[in-house]
Amino acid sequence: MNRKEIEYKIEDLKADYVRLQHDLEKLEFVKGNLSPLEKQLADIEKELSNLNKQLDELD
Repeated sequence: MNRKEIEYKIEDLKADYVRLQHDLEKLEFVKGNLSPLEKQLADIEKELSNLNKQLDELD
Protein backbone atom coordinates (compact mmCIF):
# COMPACT_ATOMS: atom_id res chain seq x y z
CA MET A 1 0.00 0.00 0.00
CA ASN A 2 1.21 3.50 -0.71
CA ARG A 3 1.03 6.47 1.67
CA LYS A 4 -2.30 7.80 0.32
CA GLU A 5 -3.98 4.40 0.59
CA ILE A 6 -2.78 3.95 4.16
CA GLU A 7 -3.92 7.45 5.16
CA TYR A 8 -7.32 6.88 3.55
CA LYS A 9 -7.71 3.54 5.39
CA ILE A 10 -6.76 5.21 8.69
CA GLU A 11 -9.38 7.93 8.21
CA ASP A 12 -11.99 5.32 7.32
CA LEU A 13 -11.18 3.26 10.42
CA LYS A 14 -11.32 6.35 12.63
CA ALA A 15 -14.81 7.12 11.33
CA ASP A 16 -15.88 3.53 12.03
CA TYR A 17 -14.38 3.75 15.51
CA VAL A 18 -16.33 6.91 16.36
CA ARG A 19 -19.56 5.36 15.07
CA LEU A 20 -18.99 2.20 17.12
CA GLN A 21 -18.23 4.24 20.24
CA HIS A 22 -21.52 6.04 19.81
CA ASP A 23 -23.33 2.71 19.40
CA LEU A 24 -21.57 1.40 22.50
CA GLU A 25 -22.77 4.38 24.53
CA LYS A 26 -26.34 3.72 23.41
CA LEU A 27 -26.07 0.04 24.38
CA GLU A 28 -24.64 0.94 27.77
CA PHE A 29 -27.62 3.20 28.37
CA VAL A 30 -30.11 0.40 27.66
CA LYS A 31 -27.97 -2.28 29.38
CA GLY A 32 -27.31 -4.17 26.14
CA ASN A 33 -24.61 -6.72 25.29
CA LEU A 34 -21.38 -4.74 24.87
CA SER A 35 -18.96 -7.58 24.09
CA PRO A 36 -19.29 -7.62 20.27
CA LEU A 37 -18.79 -3.86 19.98
CA GLU A 38 -15.88 -3.89 22.42
CA LYS A 39 -14.21 -6.58 20.32
CA GLN A 40 -14.73 -4.57 17.13
CA LEU A 41 -13.22 -1.48 18.78
CA ALA A 42 -10.20 -3.49 19.92
CA ASP A 43 -9.75 -4.90 16.40
CA ILE A 44 -9.87 -1.40 14.92
CA GLU A 45 -7.29 -0.20 17.45
CA LYS A 46 -4.94 -3.02 16.43
CA GLU A 47 -5.41 -2.29 12.73
CA LEU A 48 -4.83 1.43 13.29
CA SER A 49 -1.63 0.62 15.15
CA ASN A 50 -0.41 -1.57 12.29
CA LEU A 51 -1.26 1.07 9.69
CA ASN A 52 0.53 3.77 11.68
CA LYS A 53 3.61 1.53 11.85
CA GLN A 54 3.45 1.11 8.06
CA LEU A 55 3.33 4.90 7.69
CA ASP A 56 6.38 5.26 9.95
CA GLU A 57 8.27 2.71 7.85
CA LEU A 58 7.58 4.73 4.70
CA ASP A 59 9.35 7.77 6.15
